[in-house]
Order: sequence, then structure tokens, then C-alpha cells
Amino acid sequence: MITEVDGSPVYVWRACSPWLAVSSGVLGGGIGLRNWVVNATVANTYARLDPDRHLDEIATSLGLTGDGIGLLTAVDVREVVHREDGGVRVAVTTGIGAHPTWAAGPAAVPEPVGTINAICHLPVRLTEAALVNAVATVAEAKAQALFESGVPGTGTPTDSVVVLCPPDGPAEPFGGPRSVVGGALARAVHSAIRARL
Repeated sequence: MITEVDGSPVYVWRACSPWLAVSSGVLGGGIGLRNWVVNATVANTYARLDPDRHLDEIATSLGLTGDGIGLLTAVDVREVVHREDGGVRVAVTTGIGAHPTWAAGPAAVPEPVGTINAICHLPVRLTEAALVNAVATVAEAKAQALFESGVPGTGTPTDSVVVLCPPDGPAEPFGGPRSVVGGALARAVHSAIRARL
């Protein structure tokens, strides 16, 4: 759902019960059980040095409780693109900014950046290793979408990923793009990013 906090849009996903998650988010990153995810729009001039605290403030204002994940983007999250493939659901906000980044490019120089945030829900449990593999799958699908769209880079310096799956049930050992769930994840992320580019 999309709501607002202090006049800025926020994409909010609330779990009925905790999901197992892996994330690179500044709030709630790592691997563990998570109850909610927020992707909050901030100004291009955002300069807070405590984004985790800021996201915690946003979550508190929304009445979110328990452990969650928070992401920030200068993209208006009302432009989120949803895709589904094989039971995998993704919600992606795509911003490239003026300077996309090559992963193995020159040393970093401060410059205006964009952000691609991908929140991904899988229908089956993955092992922790497969969850990490799923993050790599998201990165590969993103890089493919950017390449096919003629964007000179593999992403931006501030991209974030969230992969959620059920915490119970038989665990799939693979999350790569040739696995059933990883393939569906790759196609859904690729399609969502291509739609915004």
C-alpha cells in the first residue's frame, strides 16, 4: 500500500506473520525474520547521515511494530512497478539518476545518483544460502535490464534488495536464475525494471 509521512509517499508492505528475509537495506538488513518493509521517498538533496534512524521514525509514525526493513529512494514510490511470475511477486522502484555506475568502474566520486529498490516475495522457503543466491539473481536481472535498455552501468551506488520467503516448510536449496524460483524471480525483476526504463 502507498501512504504518506510528512508529505512524502511511502510504500508499505505488512506481513500477517513474520517472513524470513535477506536484505541490503540500511534498516533491518541482513538475514532474519521481518514483519514489514517500507520504501520511502526522500528529496534528491537528502543529506541525513542517520538513514536507519530516519526509517525507524517513519515506521513508528506508521504504527509498524516488530522487526522490519527500511529503504530510501528519491524516486516517487507511487511509480512502483509490480510484476508476478510463477508465484514470485516483486515491487520495484527504478531511478537511474544522471550517472549510473559500473560495478567494477573507477574509484567512487561523489555525484548525483539514482536508486533501484527491489522488494521480492517468494512463494516457497529458501535456505539461507539460497536466499543469498537470490540476491545475486536480482542483481543479474537488474544488470541485464540496464544493458538491454542501453544504460551505461550495472546499477547505482544506492540500490537495495529485499527477498522475503516463508520461514517454514521444505527449503529450496537454490536461488539462482536456472532454479525454478530463481528463474521466476529474475524474469519478474527484469520485467519491472525494463517497464520503468
